[in-house]
Amino acid sequence: MADTSGVFRINPLQDWQRDAILKAAQLLRDRFGNPPADPEARQAHDGLLEVLDPARRTVRLQRQLGEAARKASLTPKTERRGKERRTTDRRKVNLGPPPDIEERRKGERRSGRDRRGPR
Repeated sequence: MADTSGVFRINPLQDWQRDAILKAAQLLRDRFGNPPADPEARQAHDGLLEVLDPARRTVRLQRQLGEAARKASLTPKTERRGKERRTTDRRKVNLGPPPDIEERRKGERRSGRDRRGPR
């Protein structure tokens, strides 16, 4: 009986499928070098090997995601240097109330008596 403990379990390759994949990868190595120099041939070769060894694909994807995250963190748009920030503090200058707006407070807001209950 087959082991079905994994959620995304794929069927193992049959011998003839495995042999066909290995022969196709060998053909690419023979025609384009080992490893293939042509980027498209290299991608096809690596894809064939990833079919045989799915862990190889996982390692490649993790490496690519790590490189992408590293590049994204180094972009000038995400970095905030001192020259990009405001050089002066806007709070140092008192501009007063906005023009043409009457003052909101019309006197003392407290009534003068203590509204809390007796202690």
